[in-house]
Amino acid sequence: MQDLQKKLLDFAAARDWKQFQSPKNLAMSISIEAAELMEHFQWLTPEESVTLTDEKRKEVSYELADVFMYTLLMAKRMNIDLLECSAEKMEINEEKYPAERVKGKALKYSEYK
Repeated sequence: MQDLQKKLLDFAAARDWKQFQSPKNLAMSISIEAAELMEHFQWLTPEESVTLTDEKRKEVSYELADVFMYTLLMAKRMNIDLLECSAEKMEINEEKYPAERVKGKALKYSEYK
């Protein structure tokens, strides 16, 4: 992950793009790329969404890569260890969504009684 982050920083530095990569702009870029990802699934049924053509899967993979790369870049710019904070967030989720209470349900944590 660190190697990819360095490549992303080097890529931006070679183009003098760091000036445009504030946390605000990177957050917006993540959202934009996520919207482009959603666009591929917009009118598909759930069944169709799991049986994409090879060409469509490739397009989806590039959108996922864009979201991932902007996320890595933002984390690096903000000095956030994504592996560490992901582990912490999983602990939080374990508390919010105990398996014995939420199994088979898709509600927000505050809706479970």
